[in-house]
Amino acid sequence: MAYRNGTYVAFHADGNNIPGKTDIDYYNLMKAWAAKGDDSFTMINSHDKASAVRDSSLRETLRKSLKERLCNSKNMVLIIGDTTKNDKDWVPFEIEQAVDQYKIPIIVAYTVFSGPIRKPNALASYWPLALATRIAAGTASAIHIPFKKAPINDAIGQFSHDNLPVGGSLTIYSNAAYSTWGIAG
Repeated sequence: MAYRNGTYVAFHADGNNIPGKTDIDYYNLMKAWAAKGDDSFTMINSHDKASAVRDSSLRETLRKSLKERLCNSKNMVLIIGDTTKNDKDWVPFEIEQAVDQYKIPIIVAYTVFSGPIRKPNALASYWPLALATRIAAGTASAIHIPFKKAPINDAIGQFSHDNLPVGGSLTIYSNAAYSTWGIAG
């Protein structure tokens, strides 16, 4: 049995790593928050817990590595931006494995909103099909938040395969929680 303490981060890279062009920037920001060490943001990055692979690796090698990383994860942060729904390759695979195989909660972090997320269904147009179908079926355990350090940190620390969000697929934080973090809206 794997030691499941990592956070798996999924994002749409759109086939490149050009700064300012894809959601990889947000993933890199999370890594910087964790590396900074002068505040309370902590994250055990599941991508650091398995052997690295290059984008040019064989598809099956990539799939195997991603599965290993997900197997060692307690939760997944799914970074949702303008183009995430367009990913027809790795993000759907990662969501499918996280929900169907490894039963880990998804922390859906929206880059396109800075205020509180109160009605996740209103954001369905941003969801990849793999997430939308699992939310509709009620099989995904997910909390929906803006891409902000405080709610991401709280969700990473709180939700795991052993402690799923109480609201099922459409869990949100309370107004009081957002107020504590200084996020108004």
